[in-house]
This record gives sequence, C-alpha cells and structure tokens, in this order.
Amino acid sequence: MPVARLTVELSIPHAQSLKDRRQVVRSLKDKLRHNFNVSVAELDEASLWNRAVVGIVAISSSPSYLAGQMQEVDQAIHRLAGSLSAEVLDSYVEQIEF
Repeated sequence: MPVARLTVELSIPHAQSLKDRRQVVRSLKDKLRHNFNVSVAELDEASLWNRAVVGIVAISSSPSYLAGQMQEVDQAIHRLAGSLSAEVLDSYVEQIEF
C-alpha cells in the first residue's frame, strides 16, 4: 500500500516569539486538514522562532492518486504561506510502498 510524505520547510520572518510561530503553523495545519484528507504534524523542535518544518502524510491504494494529491497540497501550501506572511524554503515528496 503506497504512502506519500510531503516535507515542507518554512521561513516565518515576522515571528518575534514562539507564539507568533505557533500561530502560523497551527493555521497552516488546520487549513490543510480541512481542505485535504491528510495528516499534518510539525516535525522540528521549536528552537528557532522564524523557521518551521511541517510533514504531511497521506495513504491510498493508488500511487498516481497520491502523487496528484501531494502536488495539490504542495501548491496549496505555497498559496497559504503567502497569506500567512511565511515563505516556503523547500518542499519534497517521498512515496513509500508497503
């Protein structure tokens, strides 16, 4: 069964505190969960206020469906990051077959 994982590294230049960082990450996580059938989690420790790494995971019986879904999620993250005053530094997808 295929599993896809999208890892996104974000820069949050306006964040002056951990609270500012959490607000951006929480908003992004909530919007992705609401709009897509994916699991979302923050992956790094909160040592830097202006950086975050978010992981998005989906599972399906169709590898091609997963590839398309991860592409849509990645595009949505780029749009959402702009509205949250954040910048996507890097994003990459891994697909694993179990």
